[in-house]
Amino acid sequence: MTILEFQKLIEAIYLERDRTRGRDGTFVWFVEEVGELARELARPRKDGGKNLREEFADVLAWLSTLASIEGVDLEAAAAEKYKKGCPKCHSTPCAC
Repeated sequence: MTILEFQKLIEAIYLERDRTRGRDGTFVWFVEEVGELARELARPRKDGGKNLREEFADVLAWLSTLASIEGVDLEAAAAEKYKKGCPKCHSTPCAC
């Protein structure tokens, strides 16, 4: 699945509700998910990483819906910024 396909899937599932909640309310949910990811990263792995994968997926979903609310194609934005490697030194890997 591409980033764009994922963003479209999240739009189909959640965008109507997220637009109703609005950008600011949706951003609060995104930050909460980032906090859950941070807690998961800090704890020992007892589940083979299942919870960690789920938290990464949740953060990506909330980021995608925020991008959609703002009219940003997340895949195009990422490709534009990073297509030449590091945005500052244009090297891969970064040489900064």
